[in-house]
Formats: sequence, structure tokens, C-alpha cells
Amino acid sequence: MPLPPTTTSSATLLREYMTHLRVERGLRPLSCEAYQRDLEMFAEFLEDTNTTLQTARQESISGFMQHLREHGIESRSVARKLSCLRGFYRWLLMDKRIPHDPTVNIESPSSWKVLPKSLAESEVNEMLDRTGVAAHSDAADGASLRDHAILELLYAGGLRVGEIVSLRQEDLRLETASVQVRGKGDKERIVPIGRSAVQALEQYVQRGRPELMRSKSGVQRTLFLSVRGNPLTTQKVWQMVRSVNSHASPHKLRHSCATHMVEHGADLRTVQTLLGHADIATTQVYTHLAIDRLKQVHRLHHPRAKVRLDATPQEMAS
Repeated sequence: MPLPPTTTSSATLLREYMTHLRVERGLRPLSCEAYQRDLEMFAEFLEDTNTTLQTARQESISGFMQHLREHGIESRSVARKLSCLRGFYRWLLMDKRIPHDPTVNIESPSSWKVLPKSLAESEVNEMLDRTGVAAHSDAADGASLRDHAILELLYAGGLRVGEIVSLRQEDLRLETASVQVRGKGDKERIVPIGRSAVQALEQYVQRGRPELMRSKSGVQRTLFLSVRGNPLTTQKVWQMVRSVNSHASPHKLRHSCATHMVEHGADLRTVQTLLGHADIATTQVYTHLAIDRLKQVHRLHHPRAKVRLDATPQEMAS
């Protein structure tokens, strides 16, 4: 189909825009090449819909963004391509080649909500059992007791790794099964913890911490210490968690705490308070995780949802 008289081909528009970037904007050759590659990729995407760069609409931009996500392109790269498209269509609009900018209402990748990853309950239990065996053995040392207590606390209270390493011994309120935590912006909150976490912390405070303190003179207020008696670093906590489960992280344990609570019926306000979220919208993401897990269980166990292993193709389709 021939293009309308007022429409310029995509190839021509690209040549003119590159000239604009080099001459009027003063961009370097490598930057211009990057812009051209991004625009050529978009133009190629548009060919399947018989659309050109000049006639692309908002749904064309949205479709391209989704196409990039589905092909595993990282958000940072998608954001760069969207920025390139915004500049290109601003230029077309100022040059009166298009009546409106199709990128105006396109959501930036930086605001895309990525569902946090969590571990299955069986995975967390396996991690805690593994460090628990080491902590309760006759050969248990201060580091073993410390590591088990940290894992229990990460999962029981949903603490951030920075909150873990900044805890002081006086922040423990084991008689009431709780911990006083200083979160983002120095906001304090009281976090309840379970019996197993209380027991692990008691063992660490009574036996593990004094052993680690022997290697350091002076008074140390920080709760969790290194083998040299210094405050534990966030990097060390990350390494410890990964050594127990290569797929785990302190942040995954925090997400797992929230997800498992929602799955077991906890209300969002309670989870919000526990995690120290300023906005309930941040906590609402866990309902999506719980719903996804609920759907899987429903498909496996509901008599009208699960598929029998001996079902015929006709039965499966019905």
C-alpha cells in the first residue's frame, strides 16, 4: 500500500533525525549509533503491523515495551530505548510531522512492579534445619550459633539485612518474644518473633556471642559479631545465607516471611507493620504472590480443577 503524500518513510526519518542529533544536538558518533540501533529495532517491530515510525500510536509503543520484556531485556535497557523513542517523537512533534506524541502516557520501566521472589516453606525449613543441626551439635562454635540465630531472625521477623547488622544486644526483648528494630529513616518498630527464633537467640547470647567477644577487647554493643569480635557486615550475612542455600538471600527470606504469612491468613496491615512499610501499597504485592500459589494448589487438589493422570485428551479439553 503506498504511503500517504504527507508521510515520510521510516528510513528517511531516521537519516534526518541522525543529522539533527549530530549537527544540532552535538551528540557523539557512538551515541548516534546507539540511538539509530534502537530506532531501527522499533521500526522492524512495526513492520509486522504495517505501521511506520511516523504513524505509530501509543499501543505500538506499549506493544514494543512488552515485546522487549518478554524477550528478557533488562529494565535498564528498556528504559534507555523508551528514552530514545521519547526524544525521537518530541522531535517529530516539534517539526509538525505528527499531531501528537505517542510516548506521552507510556509508563517508565522504573515504575514497573516486579514481584519479589520468595522461597517455598520447605526450602526455608531445610535451611533452618541445616543450621540448627550445626548449632545444636557438640562441636557448635560461636559462628554456628550466630548464623542459626540470624537465619531464624531473618525469617521470623522479616528483617532487612541492614536492620540485622545494626541490632544491639539491648534491642532484644526475648521475655516478650520481640525485637526492637530501627528501620529506614531511623523509624523504630517492635517485631514479634516465634519460639524457635527466641531459642536460637538465647543460645547465641548465652554461648555464641561471649565466645566471639573473647577475640576483641573493650565493650561491643552490636549484637551480631564476626569471628574477630567486630560488628558483622551485610556482605558477610549475604555470604552466609548463600552458603546455606545458593538460591537464597536475606531479602528472599524477608519476602518469604511476608508471603507465607499472607498465605496463612495474615491481614495486610499486620504484615505492613511487621515489615516496616510506610505505604500499604508496598505490602499489597504479597497478595499477588499468595494468589499465584493459591491457584497452583487449587489446580492440584480441587476435584474440578486438577487433571487426572489417566485422563483422555477429550476429557482434558472438556
